Amino acid sequence: MSDTRRFAFLMFHEYEELDLIGPWEMATMWRDYADGPECFTVSENGGAVKCAKGLKTEADHSFADCPDFDYLLIPGGFSAFDEMQNNILIDWVKAKAQSAEHVLSVCTGSFILYAAGLLEGRKATTHWKGLDRMKEFPGVTTVEKRWVRDGNVWSSAGVSAGIDLTLGFIAAIDGDDAAASVQHNAEYYPEGIVYGDGGNLAARRA
Repeated sequence: MSDTRRFAFLMFHEYEELDLIGPWEMATMWRDYADGPECFTVSENGGAVKCAKGLKTEADHSFADCPDFDYLLIPGGFSAFDEMQNNILIDWVKAKAQSAEHVLSVCTGSFILYAAGLLEGRKATTHWKGLDRMKEFPGVTTVEKRWVRDGNVWSSAGVSAGIDLTLGFIAAIDGDDAAASVQHNAEYYPEGIVYGDGGNLAARRA
């Protein structure tokens, strides 16, 4: 694989922190330990971007000076519903998806994919709070899974699910050995512990 591949991570106002930072951690370990792509962040105007929980981040590039890239990841958060109405951002995603090899979303980032016309005729998932709303979208088959791939469009459930999505993506692109190296260095081996009545999805939705 070429070492000139690039992985772009989209930022927007009040995106959910772990939606981006979890996949960023996996992707940069891919870069550092398994010859993965260069990684960078991009937002509409570049510079400072405040997250949903108050973390202050800074995008490497604006839409205007963003270099070409092979892969794009779109986080979510409640603000993703506002970004669905942001024509500048949606048009940028739509245009970049034409040249990117793969586009990924985490949590409600899938709603941005939908607004950009990227989920037509595809399977997708999202945070459990958004599943019912997604089921109303024509042309989209909503799947209640941790993450879903449909061709070159990938989507995951909420927040922490982006980590699993990115590991699955790495395995698909560069093989199981690359994903194993990332998993090992991240010490990401979930124990499957469920606290209280959290194992009951109906209870979590109440």
